[in-house]
Amino acid sequence: MRLVLDTNVLIAALISRGVCSELLEHCVLRHTLVTSDVILNELREHLTSKFRYPAQEADEAITLLSSQMESVTPMALGQRVCRDVDDDQILATAVAGRAECLITGDKDLLILQRYGGFQILGPGDFSTFESERTQP
Repeated sequence: MRLVLDTNVLIAALISRGVCSELLEHCVLRHTLVTSDVILNELREHLTSKFRYPAQEADEAITLLSSQMESVTPMALGQRVCRDVDDDQILATAVAGRAECLITGDKDLLILQRYGGFQILGPGDFSTFESERTQP
C-alpha cells in the first residue's frame, strides 16, 4: 500500500516512542512510503527550530527517512482545499504519489476524511484501515 505520513506524524515518530514510532517502523517494512521535499523541508525546519535538534542530527534523520521513502513532486490541486496552504501541499504530495492513505494528526486534514481517492486517517486508525484492506 502507498502511504504518506504527514510531518506531524514523522516528528512524533522521531522524538518519542509510541504509536507514531511504531507506525513508522511498521510502514517502512510493509508499505511504500511516499514523501516530498515539502514534507522533508518542513520536518527539518520543525526539528531544528521547535525541537532544537542540531542541524546535523536533523539532516541525518532526514537522510535516513528519505532513504526509505519514494519522493514525488506535489501536483497542483487546482483550487485551495485547506485554510492552511501547507496542508494543501501535503494533499498534493498524496495525489502525486498515488497514495491510498494519508496519515496525519492535523485536525484540518482529518476533518476531510477522504480526498482525491485516498483516506485521511489518524495514526491510531491505520491498523484498522490496513486490516480491512488486506482481508479477502
